[in-house]
Amino acid sequence: MLTPLPRTVTAVACSLFLSLGLTACGDDELNSDEQARRAYLGLDPSVGKALQLGFAGFNSASTANIPPQSTTGAVSGTLLVTGQVDQGSSANKGMRLRIGMTGYSDGEIILGGDEDPVNITYTSSTDTAAQPEFTLQLRGIPDGTFTGTLKGPFQMTGDLEGSVTLDLALTGEIEPDGTGQVLRTMGSTHVTGTATSSDGVYTVDVTL
Repeated sequence: MLTPLPRTVTAVACSLFLSLGLTACGDDELNSDEQARRAYLGLDPSVGKALQLGFAGFNSASTANIPPQSTTGAVSGTLLVTGQVDQGSSANKGMRLRIGMTGYSDGEIILGGDEDPVNITYTSSTDTAAQPEFTLQLRGIPDGTFTGTLKGPFQMTGDLEGSVTLDLALTGEIEPDGTGQVLRTMGSTHVTGTATSSDGVYTVDVTL
């Protein structure tokens, strides 16, 4: 889990007003950026899950289309990964995937300090072509590296409403599992980029 960023007295006051359903703080930059941070924190666990599903699809593919891969949120909903993978015997392959979410939630988002946890539920478009794009490029299979991107919007309900758009870059290492399948090396994946919600932007820099 990401370490909460320090906030000024003004930001804390704005959070209090929002929790009471008031709007006296308006839509200032601090308030908007804090909303973007919260919007991302609720999605943070799903990035690692999507990556795992992508590799599961890669290992299961017998044609260009990967078998759809899915998992559940810790509290509710589903996360679905679909798409295509390059065929052939090359040690370098790419995947072009889509991320679908339906009523997805990993539970309370712990903000730290004296702030109460918040709950956000996420949904993507039902139109696959409009779902967030997830690309992966594997190099030196089975014990090389990978790069990737995750870009697109998710709709939010609950303690935050509206949309959050991810623009993330991923890098990491891959390894064989001894049975002919390829896995990402745990703890080697670096995720950077932004999460944008309303007028706010949160800078993402985490390791999975």
